[in-house]
Amino acid sequence: MLRVAQALDTQLRAAMQRAFPEATAAAGTPLDPQLAPASKPEFGDFQANGALPLAKPLGQPPRQIAQAIVEQLAADPAFGELCLEPVIAGPGFINLTLRPECLCAEVAARLGDARLGVPSVSAAAPVVVDFSSPNIAKEMHVGHLRSTIIGDCLARVLEFRGHDVLRLNHVGDWGTQFGMLITHLKQVAPEALQTADAVDLGDLVTFYRQAKARFDEDEAFQSTSREEVVKLQGGDPLSLKAWGLLCEQSRREFQRIYDRLDIRLSERGESFYNPYLQGVVDDLKARGLLVLDDGAGCVFLEGVSGKDGKPLPLIVQKSDGGFNYATTDLAAIRYRLALPPAGDGAGRLIYVTDAGQAAHFAGVFQVARRAGWVTGAARIEHVPFGLVQGEDGKKLKTRAGDTVRLKDLLDEAVERAESDLRRRLVEEDRSEEEAFIAHVATTVGMAAVKYADLSTNRVTNYQFSFDRMLALSGNTAPYLLYAVVRIAGIARKGGDLGGGATGAPERVEAQALSFSEPQEWALIRELLKLDAVIAEVEEELLPNRLCSYLFELSQVFNRFYDQVPVLKADEPARSSRLALCRLSADTLKLGLGLLGIPTLERM
Repeated sequence: MLRVAQALDTQLRAAMQRAFPEATAAAGTPLDPQLAPASKPEFGDFQANGALPLAKPLGQPPRQIAQAIVEQLAADPAFGELCLEPVIAGPGFINLTLRPECLCAEVAARLGDARLGVPSVSAAAPVVVDFSSPNIAKEMHVGHLRSTIIGDCLARVLEFRGHDVLRLNHVGDWGTQFGMLITHLKQVAPEALQTADAVDLGDLVTFYRQAKARFDEDEAFQSTSREEVVKLQGGDPLSLKAWGLLCEQSRREFQRIYDRLDIRLSERGESFYNPYLQGVVDDLKARGLLVLDDGAGCVFLEGVSGKDGKPLPLIVQKSDGGFNYATTDLAAIRYRLALPPAGDGAGRLIYVTDAGQAAHFAGVFQVARRAGWVTGAARIEHVPFGLVQGEDGKKLKTRAGDTVRLKDLLDEAVERAESDLRRRLVEEDRSEEEAFIAHVATTVGMAAVKYADLSTNRVTNYQFSFDRMLALSGNTAPYLLYAVVRIAGIARKGGDLGGGATGAPERVEAQALSFSEPQEWALIRELLKLDAVIAEVEEELLPNRLCSYLFELSQVFNRFYDQVPVLKADEPARSSRLALCRLSADTLKLGLGLLGIPTLERM
C-alpha cells in the first residue's frame, strides 16, 4: 500500500501545516506526521504519531494538537475518499482506517497488474552483488550455501525492482595457493597440468591439502611456490596453461551446483583485477594515504586500534612487493565504481560474505572512502551472515568430522523429499508417475534448503535440520508451496481464477468486487503489504522479511480458505473470493520466485 501511504502522508503534512502554520518555525524542522502501519489490526490500517513531538514546541497537549489535525483532514475531500473518520487514541495517536472502496480499488489494480502493485525504478545506476565466491581447486561446501542463496535472492529482488544488477562471482583464482598447488602437482601428478580432467576435482582437493601442508612446513617448497607465483603473474605460458586447466575444471563443477540451485552468476575472479593492483597502490600513494611500515605499504585505519592502542594498518603491498586480498578488494571497488569504459559505473556495491570478514571489509571500505573512490550517492555495503550449524548447535560437519560438501547436502535434501512424498502417496492411496515424483522431490528439496536459510535472519547462526525444513507445517517451504497447490486445486474443481500469473492479467472492476467477511478483509490487507515488503528488502537486504511476509500471507489465506466458502458461495461473493484466491496465488508465486523457489500445481 505504498501509493496509499504516500497519499496519506502528503494529506497529513498539508493538514498539519494548515492547523499550525507556525509549527515549522517552532519545531525547527519540517512537520512530520510520523505515519506508519498500525501496530494492531484494531487500530486500523495506519497510525500517525506526529502530534506528540509537537506538544513541547507548541505548548499544547498532544491530544489537542491531534484534534486540530483531524479537523483539517475532515475538510480535505481527497482524504475522505481514502479513509473513514480518524480516531484519536492514547496520548495523541491518530488511527486511520481505509475505506472498503479504497481497499477494493487497490485489489482491482493489482489483479490487472503483472507487477502486483510493486513499482519499478528508473534511470538507476547498476548494482553489483558480489556473492558465492568459492575457491578454485576446492569443492563447494556448506559454507558457500548462505552466500550463494542470500546473494541470489537479493539480486532477484533488485532486478525485479528494475535495477541493472551485475551478479559477480569473485572466485579465488589467483595468488599463492596456485603457486603451491602447481609446484606440488608438477611432482606428484604432472598430467593434471597438461591434460584437462586428468584427475577429478576430489583428487585435486586432496592435492591442495597436501600442498598446503608442505607449504606450511617446508621452506624450500615455500620458496619454489613463490617463484611459481611470479612466473604465473609474469605470464609464463606453461604456468598459465596449468592455471587455466585447473580453473576450468573447478568452474564446471561449480556450474553443476549453480544449475541445481538455479543460480545465475558472471565469474570475475581475483585474476581479473591483477592488472589494476599497482594502480591502487599508486593512487593511495598520490593521495598521501600510503605509509611504509617495516617495508610494507599500509594505510592506517581511523578509529580502529590494536591492543597497544595504536591504529591498525591495512596492508596493501607486502614488503616483498606482492599484493594481498585487501589490494584485490580495493581494486575491485575502484573498478566497479569507476565510470565506463574504465569500470562498471555502479552506484551500489553489495558484498555477501560470512560475518567473520566484517572487520576486513570495514577496513577496505574505509580506505576506499578516504581515497575518494566512493562519490556522490554511491553505496558500498557488507551483507554478513552467520554459520550453518548442526542440530547440536555446533558447526555442521559430517560424522567423520569433515566439512559437508554442498553437493552431498543437496542430494540428501532431494532424497528425503522423495521419501516423504512416497510415504504420503501410500498413506493417501495415490498413484503417480515417476517423472512427477522426481519433479516434486527435486522442487521441494531445493526449496526446503533455500527457504530454511533465507527465512532465518542472516546475521545469526542457524541450525540445519532436514526434518524441520521439510515439514508441511510451520514456517517452511513445503507449507508455502502447499498454499499455492490448494489454490490450484480450486481451479481444477471449476473455479475461474482468470489470467493471473499464467497469462496476461485479467482486469477486474473495483465495483464488481464484494466483500463482507472479516477473513476476506484480513486477506486483502495482507495482500496489499507486498510492495512495502519488497521495498524494505531492497533497502535493508534482509530476505527473511520477505519469508515472514509470505508465511503470514499463507496463514491468513489458509484461514480464509478454511472458514469462508468459495466455490459454493453465491454471486457476487463467489467471483470476488475467486479473485482473492487468484491474487493470493500470484503474490505467493512472485514472492517465492524472488527467493529463487519455483512453485507446483500439485504435490
